[in-house]
Amino acid sequence: MENLNKCSDDRLVALYVSGSDEAFDALLERHKDRLYSYIYFIVRNADVADDLFQETFMKAIITLQEKRYAANGKFGAWLTRIAHNLIIDQFRTERNENTISNDESDTELFESSDLTDRSLEMELVNEQTLKDVRRLMDHLPAAQREVVFMRYYQNLSFKEISETTGVSINTALGRMRYAILNMRRMASEHNLSLTML
Repeated sequence: MENLNKCSDDRLVALYVSGSDEAFDALLERHKDRLYSYIYFIVRNADVADDLFQETFMKAIITLQEKRYAANGKFGAWLTRIAHNLIIDQFRTERNENTISNDESDTELFESSDLTDRSLEMELVNEQTLKDVRRLMDHLPAAQREVVFMRYYQNLSFKEISETTGVSINTALGRMRYAILNMRRMASEHNLSLTML
């Protein structure tokens, strides 16, 4: 019998599709913490995050059982994509119920000076600033917060972010740029001195 913990995601998928519930349990165990953290970070509500987390895995199970998943070595990114779509649906539902949207942004922020991605990336790695950055991220629009979280807390490339969120790489880069401009403004307003800004 195979050691499931040593199997690739695609191998576990194949085993699950052929009838091994233990293989799916191994996939769940492997991806649950990262996926839940991603969902919770975006929605900011434990009950909603729990529901979306469960719904993500239910959609994954149905897709796998219907043999519609194309194994490509990116199972984790695929799960995140499902969660991302469910989060968007959740925000749309809230907006339709007259809930305040996180997508509103201040247009004057787009007039700030440019930052280069390289210098920003090097400075964000600084451990001392990550806590302040995280506090500032709480006040970003959802799309910007999502890109910053995926880039700096999940270590995804902009190509992976673009594939996961279903936007172009340029859009992902643009959201990152505007997130940095927003955080720079907020840091200035609150007299925070962050090396990244």
